[in-house]
Amino acid sequence: MTATSLTPTDKLAASGNYEYLNENNDQEFEDKIVEEFTHLLEKSKQLFNGLRDLPQYGHKQWQPYFGRTFDVYTRLWKFQQQHRVLLDKKFGLKRWQIGEIASKIGQLYYHFYIRTSETTYLNEAFAFYSAIRTRAYYSKVNREEKPDLMVKKLRYYARFIVVCLLLKKTKLMRELVRELNRQIDEYVKAYDPDDSLEWQLVLNEISTFIDIDNQLNVDHTPITLYYRLTNSLIPPLPNGAEKFLSNIQLYSLEEILIIGNYQDQIKFSELTLDMYRMLQAVERQPIELTASSEDRTTMQSPANHQKEVPDLYDSDSSKRSNPHKYLLYKPTFSQIYAFTASAFKELPTNGVLLLYISADGYDTHMKIKTAHSYDFGGVKTNNRRDDVNDNLNSPANTLGKKSTSATTTTATTATPIKDIHTIFPGDLYPFLRKPLFLIIDSNNSIVFQNMPNLFGQPLISLLSPVKIPAVFHDYQNKGSLFTLFLTSPAFAFCFVCHLNELTSEQWNLCQENVNKIIFEIIRIFLKSKLVDGMIYHFFGDEFLRIFLARFVFCYAVLRLHRAFKGSGFYPSSQPQLSNDLLENVLVHKMILELSASLNIRQLFLEGPLTTLE
Repeated sequence: MTATSLTPTDKLAASGNYEYLNENNDQEFEDKIVEEFTHLLEKSKQLFNGLRDLPQYGHKQWQPYFGRTFDVYTRLWKFQQQHRVLLDKKFGLKRWQIGEIASKIGQLYYHFYIRTSETTYLNEAFAFYSAIRTRAYYSKVNREEKPDLMVKKLRYYARFIVVCLLLKKTKLMRELVRELNRQIDEYVKAYDPDDSLEWQLVLNEISTFIDIDNQLNVDHTPITLYYRLTNSLIPPLPNGAEKFLSNIQLYSLEEILIIGNYQDQIKFSELTLDMYRMLQAVERQPIELTASSEDRTTMQSPANHQKEVPDLYDSDSSKRSNPHKYLLYKPTFSQIYAFTASAFKELPTNGVLLLYISADGYDTHMKIKTAHSYDFGGVKTNNRRDDVNDNLNSPANTLGKKSTSATTTTATTATPIKDIHTIFPGDLYPFLRKPLFLIIDSNNSIVFQNMPNLFGQPLISLLSPVKIPAVFHDYQNKGSLFTLFLTSPAFAFCFVCHLNELTSEQWNLCQENVNKIIFEIIRIFLKSKLVDGMIYHFFGDEFLRIFLARFVFCYAVLRLHRAFKGSGFYPSSQPQLSNDLLENVLVHKMILELSASLNIRQLFLEGPLTTLE
């Protein structure tokens, strides 16, 4: 825009000389202000609606448009702050309209967090959502007698709750749930809307989600579990490790796909419990902001986001960027392939792709199985037609059931037809051209254990147990045990030991000892001469290093636990980890000592164990 094409208010904005104009009696000035505000308001709505048409994957395609949208909202927000009295008088600006602008800015920040994985933007979203509530921008919406405005208010509450959920603001979140409950009651009473059952479902989902995620009581009070990475959780590399690893090509975690497709698992919004836990486990704990949206003279534009090159030996993790991730809730096969291909394309030279899949298993039920690529089954994806035709509360085509498409044959069909809505090991072969860290949490995870390393790139698969003891069957919809061990090993230990009531001393003791065990496992990893050399390529990244150590901890705990009997109850990996890790006497001894200190020694075998029985 040239200087001659600037509007009077643009020129004033550039010079900062609004105060020199007579705002009391200058009708022309007032008209210009209203005109400019109307222009910015319409432009912001137009750009915001256009965000829906942007591709959900890829980095470069959407960022320029997003930046333009944010810039317009920045101007709009500052403009209404500077001229609120005049706009109230001449435009009839209402508080709910200010709230709507703040809500849109909060949404922009939240969606930029989703696209970049940078938790700083979550704090920015929280600041704007919090300002809406503190300043009661939506307080008089009920008087407008417009159901669409009430829906806007309800959606604001739902979005605010999601942000609080991700920032672990549990107390505020429970207050918001109670407020949302009252608002839904008022909405239903006033308008008897068609979507009343949908809003009740939203309320039930979030209430259940919060209760399940906070089921451990310490000193008779539910505690908030934290899954994000902090400096205290990062296993330190022992002396000499840097010299040892300097001779190895190290890779860093850069791209992540988190896929949740368990049919019956508890969820809120488009997050299952497994997805919710894993997405935080690949993030660093954010630094909270203190300034409210109203107090800021400038707003941080996400358009200026630049990803830093990680320093693999930097001890302060808060300085490093989070790896980029995609969250896919019950995606189709096509969606999984498109997003994986995009992440694969964006992967830098030294980058690793982490593919995490939490899903029901699928078995081909073939009598003769020879090819590991497709004959042994895989994990289910979403079939959109099933969403319409099947009962949503009953899982379709899980491991125990034969798929309709898997058994369909014709007179000319020589071999059984496999389910097209399944991810088979062979489907991942094209992506083995670059380093891949695979985590499969499924009752058919074992089929991914023998994937051939076709291109010689670093590859590791961490696979969940395929069986669980009967005593835990009723908990399957409340999050997977394997994912729990990978994201919160101390709580997972308590869970398998049926410890849901602890004193603060016991809980602190448990966390401290689990951390010591994790650190010891890292030391053994680097000391062992039997570990497959490919694993060390992933050791430079703190997220992947922790997942590997927690995997070994999970194996050791389940191996010692009396309720878990047989190899199907233990996690597995590719390449297989050596016995000096999985059956380590010192690790077993530390676990048994922890169980004794918590008065649950009887739940574990006599040990330490040295060989697999």
